[in-house]
Amino acid sequence: MPHLLKRLELNGFKSFAGRTVLEFPAGITAIVGPNGSGKSNIIDAIRWLLGERDARNLRGSKGDDLIFAGTPKRPRVGLAQAALYFENHKKFFPVEYAEVAVSRQVNRDGSNEYFLNKSEVRLKDLVDFFATARLGSRGITVITQGNSDMVLRASPAERREMIEEVLGLKEYQMKKYDAGRRLAHAQTNLEKARALREEILPHLRSLKRQTSRWERRGELEAELHKLENAFFGKQLVEFAEQAKMLSVSLAEHHARQGALAAAKEKADKELEQLEANSPKERAELKEIKAGIQRSLARRSELQKELGRLEAKVELAAKRPPAAAQGISMENLLETVQDIRKVLEGSLSSSEQDLRQAVGHALNRIKALFEGSKAESQPAALPPELAQEFERARKLFQTAEDEIKALQDKEASLEKNQEAFYAAFKSALAATQSAQASLDSWNRIEEEKKLNAERITMHREEVERQILQAGRSVEEFKRAPEGEDAILPPNAEDRMFRLRGELAAMGEADEAVVKEAKETEERYAFLERESKDLTKAAEDLKVLIRDLTTKVAVEFNAALKKINDEFQKFFELMFGGGTARLVLEKKEPKVKAQDEEEGEAIAAKPEEEAEEPQEEKEPGIDIKVSLPRKRVSSLDALSGGERSLVGIATLFALISVSPPPFLVLDEIDAPLDDRNARRFSDMLKEFSKETQFIIVTHNRATMEAADVLYGVTLAEDGTSKVLSVKLEN
Repeated sequence: MPHLLKRLELNGFKSFAGRTVLEFPAGITAIVGPNGSGKSNIIDAIRWLLGERDARNLRGSKGDDLIFAGTPKRPRVGLAQAALYFENHKKFFPVEYAEVAVSRQVNRDGSNEYFLNKSEVRLKDLVDFFATARLGSRGITVITQGNSDMVLRASPAERREMIEEVLGLKEYQMKKYDAGRRLAHAQTNLEKARALREEILPHLRSLKRQTSRWERRGELEAELHKLENAFFGKQLVEFAEQAKMLSVSLAEHHARQGALAAAKEKADKELEQLEANSPKERAELKEIKAGIQRSLARRSELQKELGRLEAKVELAAKRPPAAAQGISMENLLETVQDIRKVLEGSLSSSEQDLRQAVGHALNRIKALFEGSKAESQPAALPPELAQEFERARKLFQTAEDEIKALQDKEASLEKNQEAFYAAFKSALAATQSAQASLDSWNRIEEEKKLNAERITMHREEVERQILQAGRSVEEFKRAPEGEDAILPPNAEDRMFRLRGELAAMGEADEAVVKEAKETEERYAFLERESKDLTKAAEDLKVLIRDLTTKVAVEFNAALKKINDEFQKFFELMFGGGTARLVLEKKEPKVKAQDEEEGEAIAAKPEEEAEEPQEEKEPGIDIKVSLPRKRVSSLDALSGGERSLVGIATLFALISVSPPPFLVLDEIDAPLDDRNARRFSDMLKEFSKETQFIIVTHNRATMEAADVLYGVTLAEDGTSKVLSVKLEN
């Protein structure tokens, strides 16, 4: 046996003031009790939990009528709560929970709260959730008290809705309804979008006419902008690279120039030092040369005089003694001593004095010898004369040594002078070379500085042109890349022509351009929205047609089976007769009305023509024919007959598509004993496929139940529940 509905919990709902729990086993659960005990409140709670919105269908007028109102012995409560628990091991509901709990709460202010497994949801979510399981508050899942003939009292459209819910087609109808609602919304928005497009189109055309002459301006500005990027960007980058290279070159140049200046300074100092020592050495050399010349001259004279003197002395030595010859030795000695004195003073006296002294001495010697020419005997030279003469020779030799020393010093000084001249020449050459190199590097530096100034001037000129073009220099800090770096040969001329064209074109009215752009964007947006809405509407129409076809095919196939079962149960209840459910006949439209509608649709533009409203699906009529009684309409049936027809219809429906459970409130009340017994037998048979919860006073129904709940009023005026499990 199926077991979907596990239990019902009530707290503060209508007459159930405290927490009340009813367990529902598989099979048939009967709820009994005296009138007014609160039995039907259990049925109202189940219907409320299945999504009933209207308090009037729950035997109330407003939401707080569902809350326990209090009794003389028990105060009222502030809210009503109820919960239904479903077994879901077989995944009857499309969720992963083994147990599904649906709870609802209503407060005194009329506000409601809905929960699905303790997660708060909307009422619509609950209705959709139950629709997937072919459950709901408006179908035949719950048949309330006095509504055993509800199928008969329902309109044809309502009957169709009940049957669709039993067949599980309500889910498709809800999808179809939602699609229809979205279609209507889409069509409304589409009409608004079209109206707005038509409204702004004339204004857009006017703006386009005004801005057409500026359209080319944007292209020209874009081209100019691209050329300026390539032209100025390339130049500024090249200038920056050249300036960087010059800066590096100047730094290297300054380093080399410093080295050259240091070498020049060193050479200058060496030259200055040589020149500082040169005057002293030159003066000393000059003085030595003069002294040597004087000494050489004196020596020469002395050599001559001494030579002559020696000759005479030697000659005198070979002659006879001076006394015999009349020459006085004392005079000769005196003469030699005079010569020695002259020689001793020769190094300090002047040349003229020396010449005169020697000449005078020689004259005296000469006179002595000439006076004694008659003597021919040689005579020995006296010792004193020899000594004096030797001293004179030594003095002469000393003069010779001094001359030689002076000559050696002269040679040394001349050699030093030659070295000085060589060093001076080398130092001078080094100074001149260093100066020449320094001058050359200075000229190069000046050229580099001129190049740097030239680059700076060119860069400033380019920056001035950039500013004149209304651009910022910061825009060109990076070199252009890719296509932007391609610079045509005539770029500068082209930029000049472009600026001329733009100047002749004049500035655009920014307000008009902005308005035109915004209007065009608005129009494009509405156009896209119209296309999207049109496509959405088409998709929804296809969905609605598909759902309509699916519902119609399944409904028509099920209707034939339902009619077969309806006929069988009708015969069982009435012992004969015929009964069937038929599709409601459509009323033909008046011809004139059709023509007017057709003309109205044809008169509209194709894209604006409204879709003809979808035809409503036909409702369901009930046709019955009782045995031994002619019936023209359902209204002619008695109350009992209406109940029997309603029960036959109910069993026909659940035979074709057994629901998981049914909640019935005293639908067996109008039955006599024979039909009550038939009814209970059918309940037992159908309980193999469907779980039943039924409120009854009928003994036969109680006997068929598996569990019996008794509801009674307690002393405090609240409903109490007792349960009894019946054994077969």
